Amino acid sequence: MKTILLFFVLLALTVSCQSTKKTTTIPTPASTEISVEADSLHHEILILDPEFDRWYLSRFSPAADRSNEFYLSMNRLGISNWNHYYNTGRYQRVISNYIDYQPFTDYGIEVNRKLYWYFSYIEEKFRIPLLR
Repeated sequence: MKTILLFFVLLALTVSCQSTKKTTTIPTPASTEISVEADSLHHEILILDPEFDRWYLSRFSPAADRSNEFYLSMNRLGISNWNHYYNTGRYQRVISNYIDYQPFTDYGIEVNRKLYWYFSYIEEKFRIPLLR
């Protein structure tokens, strides 16, 4: 009887001491992915400032929309100023990264529009001249 009891106690200890295997998957937000389909490349812009979306929705309207060429030319100026401020260390509290923007790559009007409006947001909120 003692042998059977000892066997069950050892079995219970063995089972209870095993590590639990719990796997968790971290979902990746769709806005951080760049999807490649067939031979086309889809670009997206991710803006981490939580106040920007509300500001953007209150300022943008289809009547205020411009052509893609307008956004391209303004973004070239904005990118140039942004990267200059980053390289010289000005406005470090706001400008903390380099933007690798290729001017001859077709990012699409949605990306160009949002980037332009983000530069406008930075100008208005922090008084940093990017598009001037």
